[in-house]
Amino acid sequence: MVWLRRDLRLHDHRALAAACASGAQVFVAFVFDTTILGKLDNPDDRRLTFIHDSLAEVDAALRVRDARLIVAHGDPVEEIPRLAKAIGATSVWTNKDYEPSAVARDDAVAAKLKAAGVAFTALKDQVVFEEREVLTRTGGVYKVFTPYRAAWLSALGAVAGSGTASDAVRACDPDLDALAACGAEAVRGKTLDDWPLERLGFRRRELWIAPGMRGAKQLLARFRPKVADYETARDRPAPAAEEPDGTSGLSAHLRFGTLSIRECVRLALATRGADTWLSELVWREFYQMILSQTPELAAGRPYKPETAGIRWPGTDEHFAAWCEGRTGYPIVDAAMRHFNRTGWMHNRLRMIVAMFLVKDLLVDWRKGEAYFARHLLDFDFAANNGGWQWSASTGCDAQPYFRIFNPIGQSERYDPDGRYLRSELPELAACADREIHFPHAKGRNPRAAAYPLPLVDHGLQRMKAMGLFQAR
Repeated sequence: MVWLRRDLRLHDHRALAAACASGAQVFVAFVFDTTILGKLDNPDDRRLTFIHDSLAEVDAALRVRDARLIVAHGDPVEEIPRLAKAIGATSVWTNKDYEPSAVARDDAVAAKLKAAGVAFTALKDQVVFEEREVLTRTGGVYKVFTPYRAAWLSALGAVAGSGTASDAVRACDPDLDALAACGAEAVRGKTLDDWPLERLGFRRRELWIAPGMRGAKQLLARFRPKVADYETARDRPAPAAEEPDGTSGLSAHLRFGTLSIRECVRLALATRGADTWLSELVWREFYQMILSQTPELAAGRPYKPETAGIRWPGTDEHFAAWCEGRTGYPIVDAAMRHFNRTGWMHNRLRMIVAMFLVKDLLVDWRKGEAYFARHLLDFDFAANNGGWQWSASTGCDAQPYFRIFNPIGQSERYDPDGRYLRSELPELAACADREIHFPHAKGRNPRAAAYPLPLVDHGLQRMKAMGLFQAR
């Protein structure tokens, strides 16, 4: 039996390929994990729509081969051994998950299976290099990205643009002829048809991207001709999430495994000028490695212990204004309104709004991290935590604490004509390009009468933020 988790596809799939090569009949299963779903207090959580629709595509592909996706609902520690027993499986295959809670879950599942005489094998799939595979020359863990990237590329045995790739990124496509003809009828819980979103306690939401394997393929095809321009185009947000911008838009597909990371790396390696995009993929692995080696991060600990004593004086009122997009700083407010509507935020905007919350409003970064975790369609703990700690200067970053973005300067640089701002802030439509980035700079602007005054003065707050770090 192959247990799907964050790998909702049937191609370039390590666990499925290994199971198919074992010579046994192969069943494919998924468990709606109640230990996770029970913590989601938002019935409109877009992630459930993405997951459910992606599973429907997997099930449809299995039906073509007279098989079905076996679906259960409950605690995997109980459900996986039950399903294995019901179908008479002698082994369970899955792909690794590196979050501390997932590691504990898998250990518990493995122990129960072992007691029942069933083998459990977890393979590396969501990253090219995992855990301690990329180390310093002295055998230590990298704490800064740039040298990690160099070592990562060296370990790969290839450089961007070379058109070559090591075994680490070769495709591992399963022999789907090994799939069992049927098996869903043999187990309680049966198929996806038995678990519509409503029964799971969630409502269907409109998504800004198509989910599933087909959605990933379409986005990758759209991005393919733009890979070489990624370095220059990636920082400018598009006026609406559904419009193409300079980013790949693939983060949700990588998060839920409807796309293989190896396919992305192969594309980057084969494309001249794709070094910057490849670096972004390595950033993803860097944060996964950091989490696997520092599991305390999942408990809210800052990566830099010397910053643990900082007491952030920001107010709940300011945090609420940030969440709702009414800070008086247009680039922040546009990004947050867009985010609340779609569950998506452009990468440059994520850095801007995170740094503004922490270093302008002086709100604890963990509050922002939790807000993103609740609303991001592409939420991945390692990347989200890493990004927030980078912005808060509490994480694994060589830059000092006094790196503080000026939100007005960021807006002028990356949305110079205010096109993105106007798409999200209609109350600023009458503003000229030169003033839209901070319309109330000289007092209340009648052309922006409906837009809020700035909550804080950036210059003053910058000095306060530096004082917090200097006084720790």
